[in-house]
Amino acid sequence: MIEFGHAPEIWRDFPDLAAGCLYVTGVTADAGVGDRVQRFCGVADERLAAGPESELPEVRAWRRAFARMGLKPTRYRCAAESLARRYRKERALPSLHPLVDLCNAVSLAFAVPVAVLDADRVSWPLRMRYADGDERYLPFAGGEETPYPGEVVYADTAGHAHARRWTHRQSAASAVRPDTTSAMVVAEAMHETGRADVARLFDTLAAELAEVWRPPATTAELTPAAPRFTASRRPGSARG
Repeated sequence: MIEFGHAPEIWRDFPDLAAGCLYVTGVTADAGVGDRVQRFCGVADERLAAGPESELPEVRAWRRAFARMGLKPTRYRCAAESLARRYRKERALPSLHPLVDLCNAVSLAFAVPVAVLDADRVSWPLRMRYADGDERYLPFAGGEETPYPGEVVYADTAGHAHARRWTHRQSAASAVRPDTTSAMVVAEAMHETGRADVARLFDTLAAELAEVWRPPATTAELTPAAPRFTASRRPGSARG
């Protein structure tokens, strides 16, 4: 069973949070998404033509949230801001895996952080919560880190932190790989129209995924009244 949710303390301390989840199976590494990525990059081009990513309301809201967490916003940036900064400088997104490429492009267009986790590499349930300080985080550069107590992390039942500083960095432990077949996607926003924008983001992403990989995605909005996302593991989604 796939299960993800935010701890009550997160909803209490960040009442502006808007969040949603998506679960998809049947993913393959040989799909072509280049034209779709370019279409979303075009949306980002129009938005960034009006000013730097730091002025986007979605990014400004996350900067305020990071400041509330005691983090310097210009040192620790949400993933959407970092992606937009890189895109503005390089005028291209890195090509990693069709699912990640598509999710990155959607994140860039909406300026909303989007996390993509290989569902078979998470010990469910997964919680967005304050760290105890004994979780293990695996950076992409290698080695192991321990989040500090009180840091916001994605933590599973095996003690793995699948993200550090909330939307700042994901872990290599659940990164999408060439043999990934199923994934959970999380999008979170803090800006005024975040709830509507996250819903629109998932409508958009679900439609794109259905066209590329066919199996329909399961999506849900998360709120304080409905803080948990659950989805049944579909036949064939796990590796043998």
